[in-house]
Amino acid sequence: MPTIGIIAEYNPFHSGHRHHIQTVRRTFGANSAIVCAMSGNWVQRGQPALADKWTRAALALAQGVDLVLELPTLWAAASAEPFARGGVGLLAATGVVDILSFGSEAGDLAPLQQAAHCLHSPAWKTELRRALDKGLSFPAARQAAATALLGSAADCLGQPNNNLGVEYLLAIHALGAKLTPHTIPRLGADHDQAERDETHASASYLREKLLAGDEDLSPYLSHHAQKLLRADPADFAYCPRAVLARLRGMNETDFARLPDCGEGLSNRLSAAVQTAASLDELYRQVQTKRYPLARIRRLILWAFLGLTAADRPAALPYLRVLGFTHRGQALLRQMKTTATLPVLVKPAHAAKLPAHAQQVFQLEARCTSLYDLCRRDFGKTAGKNEWTQNPVRRGL
Repeated sequence: MPTIGIIAEYNPFHSGHRHHIQTVRRTFGANSAIVCAMSGNWVQRGQPALADKWTRAALALAQGVDLVLELPTLWAAASAEPFARGGVGLLAATGVVDILSFGSEAGDLAPLQQAAHCLHSPAWKTELRRALDKGLSFPAARQAAATALLGSAADCLGQPNNNLGVEYLLAIHALGAKLTPHTIPRLGADHDQAERDETHASASYLREKLLAGDEDLSPYLSHHAQKLLRADPADFAYCPRAVLARLRGMNETDFARLPDCGEGLSNRLSAAVQTAASLDELYRQVQTKRYPLARIRRLILWAFLGLTAADRPAALPYLRVLGFTHRGQALLRQMKTTATLPVLVKPAHAAKLPAHAQQVFQLEARCTSLYDLCRRDFGKTAGKNEWTQNPVRRGL
């Protein structure tokens, strides 16, 4: 039986994710194993995950995932290209994953592969430079350059999950990863839209409702999941002054060290943080047509965490285990001989890492410590410590 890899945030794990796993098992066999490269405590939209990574790993294991490995913050809270490279590189480094499965609006690999081939061509790079010279944001310039070469066939890049799927295909090619891509139609609203239908809801909608009150969110979330996710959620709304205080202590040079902070953006951030009275106001002051909101959120997150572009190495330096089932335990035994990176099952294993890998782990530990500040019940209940928290085990 093949082993299928999934790259996800599971923020939170909902009915759409369950549908994905069920489809994978119907396609590749009930005994196929599923490995998830899951974002840690910080996610791509530039905010803390609703629940900590061990809680989210436990919910994923309960829904059919066999092994959850952490995609560290340096890649998880990044734009699509490094996010995809991190996830693909992680799954490939296990040596046990055969297939990368992901949801897309297209539900078909052919248009995504055509777009990926275009984005890999010298002609696209030429068109991209022309579009950027016109003052377009990178996403808009990327779309315009592809459209100039592919016409309407480039329309798939205008949809978020198609776009991420194309980045997965590019990452597989760039890394020489021995992963066979597989896609299924994505159901329900886009991930960042506050919408729902009778069977599926977006993660944004569910986060909003979970933070707002006790409304029953079945059938999107189980009652057990709702209880765990509402127990002590995390959100920047619980610590805005902590974020602003960190940013007000920075200068333009500090902001310039952040990833994707060129084109005068460091100047805008440096000026705006001195007057903005809330994070939403800060986002509004900095955001422009050229600087999309998602990019601004990620920059502010990296600034709060004290991370710089130079902190992210070219590739992941280790594989961190967040949780596993009995089948996942068997995969970990295989990985003793197949993995091309050190596998951290216990936090103590980090002490045996080479210096460059220990540095990434220490940065992750700091990110986890700062995540604690974003919890609703900070100070009332103990947070989870990176150096002492062991993986979640299910069914063992």
